[in-house]
Amino acid sequence: MKSNNINKEVRRIIVVLVLVCVLFVSLVVYLTYFQIFKAETVKMNSYNKRLWINEEKILRGSIIDRNGKILAYSEKDGETYRRIYNYGNLYSHIIGYSYREYGKSGLELKYNNELLNISKSAALNELRNIVAPNTEGNTLKLTIDHHLQEYSRNLLKGKKGSIVAMNPITGEIYAMVSMPDFNPSTLRENWSNIVEDENSPLLNRATSGLYQPGSTFKVITAIAAIEAGKVGEKYNCTGSTTIDGYVLSDYNKTPHGNIDLTGALVYSCNPYFAEKGVEIGKDKLEDVAERFYLNKAIPFDLTVTKSSFPNKSNMGKTDIAAASIGQGEVLVTPLHMAMIASGIANKGQIVKPILVKEIISPEGRIVGFSEIEILSEGTDAFTANEVKNMMVEVVQRGTGKNARINGVKVAGKTGTAQNPSNKDHAWFIGFAPADDPKIAIAVILEEEGASGGTAAAPIARKIILEALNTIN
Repeated sequence: MKSNNINKEVRRIIVVLVLVCVLFVSLVVYLTYFQIFKAETVKMNSYNKRLWINEEKILRGSIIDRNGKILAYSEKDGETYRRIYNYGNLYSHIIGYSYREYGKSGLELKYNNELLNISKSAALNELRNIVAPNTEGNTLKLTIDHHLQEYSRNLLKGKKGSIVAMNPITGEIYAMVSMPDFNPSTLRENWSNIVEDENSPLLNRATSGLYQPGSTFKVITAIAAIEAGKVGEKYNCTGSTTIDGYVLSDYNKTPHGNIDLTGALVYSCNPYFAEKGVEIGKDKLEDVAERFYLNKAIPFDLTVTKSSFPNKSNMGKTDIAAASIGQGEVLVTPLHMAMIASGIANKGQIVKPILVKEIISPEGRIVGFSEIEILSEGTDAFTANEVKNMMVEVVQRGTGKNARINGVKVAGKTGTAQNPSNKDHAWFIGFAPADDPKIAIAVILEEEGASGGTAAAPIARKIILEALNTIN
């Protein structure tokens, strides 16, 4: 009996020891995981008070445009430094803000280490503060052209939406506007109104706004059709088509008669592209979409929400038809649509978008810079050229006529996307000059209630013309 009691006690002790060992190992595993995967996130969290204590001893670096115009800088304010934003609302979604109470956003957050000229390693920073305290941060030189940024924002005043203008060959962003916006200089005074505004002025629609692309997505379907060899036969458009019992109509329900792929893109024929998408099939459409970087994370100087093409295996014909014309579950950001236009302009190559051109030390040395990087081969040069020529026809004689510029060959595609508000989004994507591209653009007017050709194309035309006349 006594032996049994002793055995029970031993078993209890063993169980307790095992539990203690498990808890100890779990703690070690968690701490290891935290140190490897989470420590940097916590350390760089914009609400980390330790960061602010260190920052207040350093003159935060300036942010300048591609021509050296100062957009943001810091100056001494008593014992600390005060951040000055020179142009109010204009760069609220690019530069963002830096406030102790509200944290950081935009480039102020993403390039915090560079603006403070500190290492990502906390240990190295502590050692550096002892041996040679850092007092001044680096300057960020952007690819943004201040004039074009200001010009673009003025064209969006009073509207909701976004404009992205970029170099299709280098990936440099010349202008990136999101409306409505906010003034980072008066964030303290207006914070409550900003966060409670139902129009979400804090949202960077250029990089984080997800929209159905409407007919602008037909350039992807056209590429898939060419690659699949599905372009030979004429199609008789009666203004609508029925797929699996679902009636799909053109924007104005006007028959286009006998048309080929070029005619279908020129007049943005929904029945043609819906039936062509079903004929091509979901797998081919998805393949082309993903080569153009849908369903993939876009590397950029700001956080970008991932655009999506439905990849479920059980898509029905109506789902495929809707996706083929940029409706249904296809969602994109304006930045991504500018990249797609750039890819067609750039002989099928998708170039990485660039916002920060150089990082310049307090002594004036370039300590970091961005290089041209090809992210993907969206399609081959032949197919890209075929679609480019179709997009030129869209502007010359089709739905994009309001983007025509005398003496400049413009390639473009309009889009009118339905949405739950029953007020259509108006889209335009394009580039120019078509045979020697210098500028690519995406314009979306959110809930504009008008077609892309009527509302977005004229804005794109003005920005393209201004860019060609002013940017070297």
